[in-house]
Amino acid sequence: MSVRARSLALTLGLSALMLPAIASAQALVVCSEASPDYLNPQFSGQNTAYDVAAQIYERLTATERGGSQIIPSLAESWTTSDDGLTYTFKLRKGVKWHASKTFTPTRDFNADDVIFSFGRMFDPSNPFNKVGSGNFGFFAEIVQPSFKSIEKVDDYTVKLTLTKPNSPLLSALSVEPMSILSAEYAAAMLKAGTPEQIDFAPIGTGPFSLVSYQKDAVIRFKAVPDHWTKAVGNRDRMALVSDLIFVITPDAAVRFAKVRSGECQIARYPNPGDLPAMRTEPAINLLQGSIADQSFLAFNQQKKPFGDKRVREALAYATNIPAIIDAVYQGTGKIAAAAVPPSLWSHDADLKPRPYDPEKAKALLKEAGLENGFETTLWAIPVVRAYMPNGRRAAELIQADWAKIGVKATIQTFEWGEYLKRGRAGDHEVGMFGYTWDYPDPSQILLSGWTCEGVKSGANRARWCNQEASDALAKASTITDQGERAKLYKRFQELFHEDVAGLLFANAQAFTPVRKEVKDYKIHFFGGQPFYGVSIAK
Repeated sequence: MSVRARSLALTLGLSALMLPAIASAQALVVCSEASPDYLNPQFSGQNTAYDVAAQIYERLTATERGGSQIIPSLAESWTTSDDGLTYTFKLRKGVKWHASKTFTPTRDFNADDVIFSFGRMFDPSNPFNKVGSGNFGFFAEIVQPSFKSIEKVDDYTVKLTLTKPNSPLLSALSVEPMSILSAEYAAAMLKAGTPEQIDFAPIGTGPFSLVSYQKDAVIRFKAVPDHWTKAVGNRDRMALVSDLIFVITPDAAVRFAKVRSGECQIARYPNPGDLPAMRTEPAINLLQGSIADQSFLAFNQQKKPFGDKRVREALAYATNIPAIIDAVYQGTGKIAAAAVPPSLWSHDADLKPRPYDPEKAKALLKEAGLENGFETTLWAIPVVRAYMPNGRRAAELIQADWAKIGVKATIQTFEWGEYLKRGRAGDHEVGMFGYTWDYPDPSQILLSGWTCEGVKSGANRARWCNQEASDALAKASTITDQGERAKLYKRFQELFHEDVAGLLFANAQAFTPVRKEVKDYKIHFFGGQPFYGVSIAK
């Protein structure tokens, strides 16, 4: 066992838990698809971590559950200066911190916690800046380029100052990596010589607190009895069950079997092939909704021969995307040509996907001096995601398509956390990746995943750097006129398509089977999936 694993086990008091022992009338049991890569979402860009953080932590702003409106959270209200450079947040009073076996808070949430949480991410002199992964990707890519300072005005007021306007800032502050951590908890762990515990044993202000975590098995939460939502009567943000359990179940068929038998009340990311059967189950409601997503093959342009546009375009023509959508998405996705999905404003509906044309693919390879093809590795995403239901099957179809033009692709995959780590490091030649938008603005995934700056941070998996495209994204975030912003995003999409920055798959629909005794569950399309506001009929 690693030092990190021992530390986590000691802190959380882990034990092997059998499902019959945890199920109860007041427990909401969710079959989830994978373990989180981090328990502190400041380090993560993945929904597995966001789903956990959504229960434990809160942020200054929030996205309404199941919707797209930005609403107050730890900040009750805010004002913005006329020049768009200063945001003043009035903080909510009476917000309690969670307690654990190793920490008992002595005060409520206040401005010091906001200052600490931001300071950890931007200030190299902060003692926690290098604790943990040291990589605050979301902050670095979305907030920091326009960030100047944050200061405490009084115990319940903070002022955030920018170097340039950042139109989507309030939306960005709602996402899990911008969660507010306890400054008092951090100070206590630093004094104890165990600063890493703030990441391994989360203390937040959310409706649920973490009880225990057993990697690849189960995550247990309990309702916070004195959560601030009860005082204000906000049932939609309140924990309405006493216990919340994530049963980590990588196999989609097993998740379906468990929700059908009642071992789980909700199953995440179902297999598209199981949807017809789910629709006929008398005890299940199959919920459906459009998501803002992007799924793609990233050709690592820092590795030969993928820096040559002719090679990338050849592989695009050689890939039978409609066949992949039929076999993998099974009616749950539509072929994608634009980097912004149809569910978001500024989507460019005029762009068309390249048709399946192996002969044209061969001609492009010949032009690139690769008439006899080449060998490469093709990474298959190892877990079910809303944007990719079956990575292995998709990779097998791509492998067969490419073999027809002389390209021999060896399929590789890794455990999900390792897959993400290696992808950020750029170990892949061709990798299968995807995103779902965490807030309702086109900027997020484009800024974090497709800029020249993202090449340096590792967020740009394709290592594609087109300066005109990056400049268009940067400019779009500094202006407030949505029509002008849309023009810039459309220009970005044109450049993305022309340069074959990535090979897009499909825009997907999200489905969730939910047992009928579960009330008021809403598929949440931005950020982590909250399970507060959800009850079980008695």
